[in-house]
Amino acid sequence: MKILFIGDIVGKPGRRALKELLPSLVARLNPGVVIANGENAAAGFGLTREIIEELFSLGIDILTTGNHIWDKKEVMDCAEDYETLLRPANYPAGAPGSGTVVYPVRDNLYLGVINLAGRVFMSLCDCPFQVAEREVERIREKTPLILVDFHAEATSEKKALAYFLAGRASAVLGTHTHVQTADEEILAGGTAYISDVGMTGPFDSVIGIKKELVLEKFLKQIPNRFEVAKGDIRLQAAVIEVDEKTGRASQIERLSIPLDKANA
Repeated sequence: MKILFIGDIVGKPGRRALKELLPSLVARLNPGVVIANGENAAAGFGLTREIIEELFSLGIDILTTGNHIWDKKEVMDCAEDYETLLRPANYPAGAPGSGTVVYPVRDNLYLGVINLAGRVFMSLCDCPFQVAEREVERIREKTPLILVDFHAEATSEKKALAYFLAGRASAVLGTHTHVQTADEEILAGGTAYISDVGMTGPFDSVIGIKKELVLEKFLKQIPNRFEVAKGDIRLQAAVIEVDEKTGRASQIERLSIPLDKANA
């Protein structure tokens, strides 16, 4: 089975990339499941109910998130309305929504998805390693197919978690930095890994934000309102081939697909 995982969707340009590129990509790859990190889909920060509905309507089966999940407060009121909208599983007990899902791909075939947040250079939360171990063992009672979205800053923390789960998870995929890395590999035990899947959105930018606004912040330390850029839109993703019986990954491929720049 193929799993298509789409990197962090940034604002309206990212949603446009999905609308225009995802149908042909799905037709070509025929994935069993389409997953996307959507925490930046609403003007670059957070999600709204309307945008959640839009993303699901475009063909996303499961939405993962990260540290921006609560930036639009209305999500706290609707997080539990969507079984396939995940927030980090290692957030404190009592946080709205869920951090895991066991998704029915088809009859007698299930994929477990775990969303985790890192702790290095990020807000403190529960230990992602301990939570990952607990959730993987629980899900493996149902299915050996398990994908982890590790939304973290430090490459070292991401790689460490991948080694920790090697042979127990089908894939450990990094998100959050919006910069696609060229280190995709299959670890011992059949665990697919990449430090960061990348970004789906405008690349004439600083990780999706208008570059002049970011430069002003760095040069003058003056607070300003960040806005999503518009140019050079691309869809970045990873495709993982997984054995349905064992859960072992045999291949991981990174994708970076541009829209026509003349229309961006």
